[in-house]
Amino acid sequence: MKIGFIGLGNMGAPMAVNLAKAGHDVTGYDMADVTLDGVNMSASAAEAVKGQDVVITMLPNGAILRTVAAEILPGMHAGAVLVDCSTVDVDSARAVAENADKAGVLFVDAPVSGGTVGASAGTLTFMAGGAEPAFALAAPLFDIMGQKAVHCGEAGAGQAAKICNNMILGITMIGTCEAFALADKLGLDRQKMFDVVSTSSGYSWTMNAYCPAPGVGPQSPADNGYKPGFAAELMLKDLRLSQQAADSADADTPLGQAAMALYEQFVENEDGLGQDFSAMLPRFEKRRRA
Repeated sequence: MKIGFIGLGNMGAPMAVNLAKAGHDVTGYDMADVTLDGVNMSASAAEAVKGQDVVITMLPNGAILRTVAAEILPGMHAGAVLVDCSTVDVDSARAVAENADKAGVLFVDAPVSGGTVGASAGTLTFMAGGAEPAFALAAPLFDIMGQKAVHCGEAGAGQAAKICNNMILGITMIGTCEAFALADKLGLDRQKMFDVVSTSSGYSWTMNAYCPAPGVGPQSPADNGYKPGFAAELMLKDLRLSQQAADSADADTPLGQAAMALYEQFVENEDGLGQDFSAMLPRFEKRRRA
């Protein structure tokens, strides 16, 4: 396929490289000066999309997505597919889908899970929303960039799945960190704590696959000084998106609200900025009961 790729940061760059390695003709654009193996660079986003079968975007937020979409949709040919892999608010995804439809362009919102490691390894999970024909056209590219793609429903459904998933993730990580901090104060050995919880009803991904306690369980950012695999500020972004969606849908999410408030405190008023989201554990270790 002829592919345009807009947004070549920590996630987009390895995704674009993997598509080029698979033999696709990839033209990229980023605001920064970027050079990637196998990827032809363009001088503008509008230029990068001309004549492409598929255009993929990986952008910071919904406002930027709307702006970029307004710039590139007029230059895309009818029947081409715009695949947005950013994590943005549901309303922005649906607005871009509507504008794409008016331009005769198919649209898929396909946020990802797996972080920079998954982007480099080609093991991302895609949560996709959009019409079935659009998903079918994009599916072979998902197979190159990732290990799984789930068609979640109509436009916006991919973003809805992503923010619900990450709301669970944020809440669960806080609970896991709180439990380790409590276990410490009760004199329980961390390895014994892991051995019990990881094989009983406290089992979770944050405990079993991404344990926040250094030296316990599989290797995780906790074993590397909490250098981010998934930064705390990105978790905060996703929790804010979840609460924005909850407000729009009139959904009661008290634990989601509490998790957002804790990550806001951690990132904006403490030392969480630039740390992994699992660095909540040393935060709780230092605190006493309010």
